[in-house]
Amino acid sequence: MEDTLEVYKQPYDEAQPLICMDESSKQQIKDTRTPIPAKPGTVARYDTEYERNGVSNVFMFFEPLQGKRFVEATDQRTAIDWVHQIRNLVDVHYPQAKRITLVMDNLNTHTGASLYKAFEPKEARRILEKLEIHYTPKHGSWLNMAEIELSILSRQCMDRRIPDQETLKTEISAWQEKRNTIARPMEWRFTTEDARIKLKKLYPTLSD
Repeated sequence: MEDTLEVYKQPYDEAQPLICMDESSKQQIKDTRTPIPAKPGTVARYDTEYERNGVSNVFMFFEPLQGKRFVEATDQRTAIDWVHQIRNLVDVHYPQAKRITLVMDNLNTHTGASLYKAFEPKEARRILEKLEIHYTPKHGSWLNMAEIELSILSRQCMDRRIPDQETLKTEISAWQEKRNTIARPMEWRFTTEDARIKLKKLYPTLSD
């Protein structure tokens, strides 16, 4: 926990940006009957019956000090899907960075070993050397600012029926563009000092 909190205290460095990564899922749901839109005097109406139409995984990469995010919907959340997202982070989104500080949860697919499953050793090593990885602790996903951003995405964009992945990608892209236009840094106020007081029970008790 303290490792993540200390990372968050570091000032902005263009050569080594801080990126928080998280992922979630979205079930696609199709209406079986055409909804009736709202009009003066009446609310929108839709049938409670629906048709499940698959599930997409949503990858979120969030740069809190710059208020930028990159979101991608994929078919699955395998190790291979993750490593391709990581390569895009390194080569497409931050090619100018000498190194990227990456904060994420300790999922079994989120490891350097996953890179070697998808790429030749030389390529896997090249990508891995561009990363400084910091894992949030078990049961400590709330420390990941990307999880907060995913919650905002869910409330503002995905909290409704979305029929298919193509529509989901279109909606996410529009949301991302709007949020990145605002580009407000996220203020993280919970510090190591706060943790030692408010979460004292999580620390080992030292005997005299």
